[in-house]
Amino acid sequence: MISADLTTSISDARVSQAVVFIWHEAALLDAKNYQAWDALWTGDGRYVVPIDPDTDDFDAHLNMINDNTRMRRMRIERLTSGYSMSALAAARTVRTVSRFTLEDRTDETLTLRSAQILVAFKREDQQVFAADVTHRIRFTGPEPRLELKVVRLVNSEAAVNAAGYLL
Repeated sequence: MISADLTTSISDARVSQAVVFIWHEAALLDAKNYQAWDALWTGDGRYVVPIDPDTDDFDAHLNMINDNTRMRRMRIERLTSGYSMSALAAARTVRTVSRFTLEDRTDETLTLRSAQILVAFKREDQQVFAADVTHRIRFTGPEPRLELKVVRLVNSEAAVNAAGYLL
């Protein structure tokens, strides 16, 4: 039985807009259109891939990625400049994002959780990354903007290789 809360949230126009926004973000990353991806963010947006799957205190714990706007743009520069080893012969990727749940709603933001499967292919090797993802999306301007993205890899406490591209 589908809960009334889930049915209500799916029919909410802002939730639908947020889901489409998240799918668009995934498509930009798969296309390696990092400049357009960067334009999706608020000025104080934060992108985190924590190692501890249960933490929300990202500054007090070790993270694979903990980027504010400046660090995110430096990462994009490395990926697009041709000087980064991870950018040379970059992996082809396909992301599937699904299982959306509404975690929080304010007048200005929506926080959605989802499941992401990322398949990457590079040098005849295919890897699969699975993650629970949290997106907090701000709706204060003409277009929604990404305020927070937290990618909690299911194997975050194990050795994770080949994660040079944005998850």
